[in-house]
Amino acid sequence: MVDARAGAEEAHVATPGGTPTSEGVAAGAVYDIEASDPTGMLLDRGGVDADSLRQITRIMTALAGLRDAEQRVAEASRRYMRLNETDMRALHYLIVCANTGVVATPGGIAQHLGISTASTTKLLDRLESGGHVVRSAHPSDRRALAISITPETRTAAMETVGRQQARRFHAAARLTEAERDVVIRFLRDMTQELALDGVDWADGTHEER
Repeated sequence: MVDARAGAEEAHVATPGGTPTSEGVAAGAVYDIEASDPTGMLLDRGGVDADSLRQITRIMTALAGLRDAEQRVAEASRRYMRLNETDMRALHYLIVCANTGVVATPGGIAQHLGISTASTTKLLDRLESGGHVVRSAHPSDRRALAISITPETRTAAMETVGRQQARRFHAAARLTEAERDVVIRFLRDMTQELALDGVDWADGTHEER
């Protein structure tokens, strides 16, 4: 699908390699493949022509713009809610649990956030003292607790960050079914390329060279 948006979007993308400014390189140069990897140390670009390199650079720049927009929304929501990133992720999880009729437990929250039981207890203590969550008896498991988000916090989260994040739906809805399939395949493929499975340095250890 090609429409007037394509030209407008391209007009907003910095020229690959961007002209240097008095403050340093232009924004576009940060994501320019040749500027970041001029000698080919990071990847072999053999067989990729100049036009394709420029187009790939525009993709990388567009992805960076999306990350920046998401980060600004997340930072604004944390300031508004006066909570940190982990707190906000926990609240989102609780909202989804409530929407789907699932009883949220401390164990489920810990698994979702990838944090320890002790850290989850501290998180829930903090959220409960702030009036954001309520602990109650689990309806079917006497050994567990049920965690729910308070109506006030749910409304505040839904009407601010939730509503803003939901706007991404419109961008996806404007695509055709075939275009969405391409985007899904691309994002999944890129996610796989970035996976840290088997990456030695990702565990935080540093081997002296």
